[in-house]
Amino acid sequence: MKNVKTIALATALAATMAAPTFAADRGEDIRSGDYSWMQFNAMYAFDELPSSGESGHDYLEMEFGGRAGVVDLYGYVDVFNLFTGDSGDKAAGSGASKMFMKFAPRFSIDAITGWDLSAGPIQEVYFSTLFNWGGGAVGEDVNASFWGVGADVMVPWLGKTGMNLYAHYDMNGKEWNGYQFSMNWFKPFYFLDNGSFVSFQGYVDYQFGADDEYGNEFVPMTSSGGAAYFGLHWHSDNYALGYGLKGYNDVYLLEDGAGIVGLETTGWAHYLTATYKF
Repeated sequence: MKNVKTIALATALAATMAAPTFAADRGEDIRSGDYSWMQFNAMYAFDELPSSGESGHDYLEMEFGGRAGVVDLYGYVDVFNLFTGDSGDKAAGSGASKMFMKFAPRFSIDAITGWDLSAGPIQEVYFSTLFNWGGGAVGEDVNASFWGVGADVMVPWLGKTGMNLYAHYDMNGKEWNGYQFSMNWFKPFYFLDNGSFVSFQGYVDYQFGADDEYGNEFVPMTSSGGAAYFGLHWHSDNYALGYGLKGYNDVYLLEDGAGIVGLETTGWAHYLTATYKF
């Protein structure tokens, strides 16, 4: 699942509730709000895009995050088609990458400078980075970086929501190309007597201002596009189960149905998740 993810899943949520995480609250101890978490997600995607045909596949996601001093970190590694199946878009012999990694460190400007930049709904301000790396041949698979500013923003009902505005640098093409706005959230909203709860969690990634001339007659590109994930997940201390609906619109700036390949890049996908937390 590319990008779906939350500011924190259950363990991170507990940590942020239990300890101060904003620069204004840290006093002289910049490590006072440190925490870390990790979990493994067994997942299956139905109708994931982009696709030129059958696109269902299983995968294992190793997800991690936390806060250490000035650094707020989120990331995951996906390993596709664990059993080397012969069907789906990640099938044996398809040429698809076996792995994908997202790495997203943010650096608190509040904590680095000692200034309290909170104002109204803005809780903390960051220098934000994001790296997307594919597991295929160097220079041919996904190799993108994003650089910009971000903030933790209190949004009505959703609560603390991560927001970032990036400039996109294509590390294969060695050129800047457009921008991306991202936001993610984690909202527990239904609590059971045994201490478990149900959350509404998800994200939005929207690229814009890109140069559509990077495409070709096989796979034309657009100047804007993105994806959004909306998930309902049940969490206990050690486990989670979830369903997610993901919407795409010219995702990865690939023009829907265009060109010789005719990739489908606009539509809906479904995800099932079973999680073990460490």
